[in-house]
Amino acid sequence: MQYQLIEDSLSLQNLCQQYSKASVLAIDTEFVRTRTLYPRLGLLQVFDGKKLALIDPIAIDDLSPFWQLLTDENITKVLHACSEDLEVFLTSANCKPVNLIDSQIMMSFLGYGLSMGYAAMVEHFTGIELDKSESRTDWTKRPLTQKQLNYASADVEHLFSIYPKLLAEIDQAGRLAFAKQETTLLIERKFSPINENQLYRQIKLAWRLNPKQLNSLKHLTKWRYQQAKKRDLPLGFVVKENTLMAVAQHNPQSLTTMNQLSGAEMLDIRHKGKAMLAVIKQASQDNEESYPEKIQRLDEYPGYKQIFKNVKSFILAVSEKHDLAIENLASKKQINQFLTWYFDLNEAKNLSSETETNPDILTAWRNELFGQKLHAFANNGFKG
Repeated sequence: MQYQLIEDSLSLQNLCQQYSKASVLAIDTEFVRTRTLYPRLGLLQVFDGKKLALIDPIAIDDLSPFWQLLTDENITKVLHACSEDLEVFLTSANCKPVNLIDSQIMMSFLGYGLSMGYAAMVEHFTGIELDKSESRTDWTKRPLTQKQLNYASADVEHLFSIYPKLLAEIDQAGRLAFAKQETTLLIERKFSPINENQLYRQIKLAWRLNPKQLNSLKHLTKWRYQQAKKRDLPLGFVVKENTLMAVAQHNPQSLTTMNQLSGAEMLDIRHKGKAMLAVIKQASQDNEESYPEKIQRLDEYPGYKQIFKNVKSFILAVSEKHDLAIENLASKKQINQFLTWYFDLNEAKNLSSETETNPDILTAWRNELFGQKLHAFANNGFKG
């Protein structure tokens, strides 16, 4: 397939003007994210069935004509496994796409599993075995090689040709609305603002800490995230999680004491020790009334194991009735999300109200299919 490499603003404007008349666009991105918090966009691939273009975001400062395509509700945008692409759109331009559908999600509703890769999908529909040797290449380095450009063009060439077949299959199965809603749910998750005051809850062993220690951890995780954003570094490159836990747990008052902490990384303390001391000093000035409550573990809730088993059996019956894989209906994480909300552990209902979001099971197609019945099942003591 021939492609056009777009490296200047005028060519991009002309290209996007042509694409604005399309009904469907196959889109992909190439990026690098090894030592940064945010993905660094290296290439954009677009195909409308007539013209395949590779857009160089490093050569072009203003990509707004492309972002306008993403928000054009009259154009269906097809991407495969779009979770990281969405992060690119968010961090590069705060561009929230509309009328987008994920072909991986479509495949999942047709019984091919939740994470079928692009190459496997192409081989399934076309018998073509793609060369994936360039998947780990540095897409921000210039010039791009011919092999890189060929690899990138294949990612949208086949996607565009497969989409009509995939669309026909899922439409016949009556699952198109499900796939659209699931993609929309993914977009909403990616574009939901991060609550910096709740980041401490994501630390794996935070449940071990008392309210005072949790308050220190709350300040530390917020500080770490702000540092990561400011310097565009992965969170672990700022300070490791185990160091934050050790500092929050032992509340050291000096670098000497901090250097003796078990479990803390010495490099973290050497480079960020003074800053962390300042953070925990600030945390110590908070009123006790404002401390976070001790984190309640769902697996310690009375009868949790049996309740989880009963919920899973309930969802399995739904999956068999509607000929859908249970993984499509609810993962273990989603069941636990519902139970945490239902039992209102760790202010789950209050947080849900603040963000105007319900558990996945009580949202969109899941809620219509079985969410309301599951809620009634729960109200009946999780018994049939």
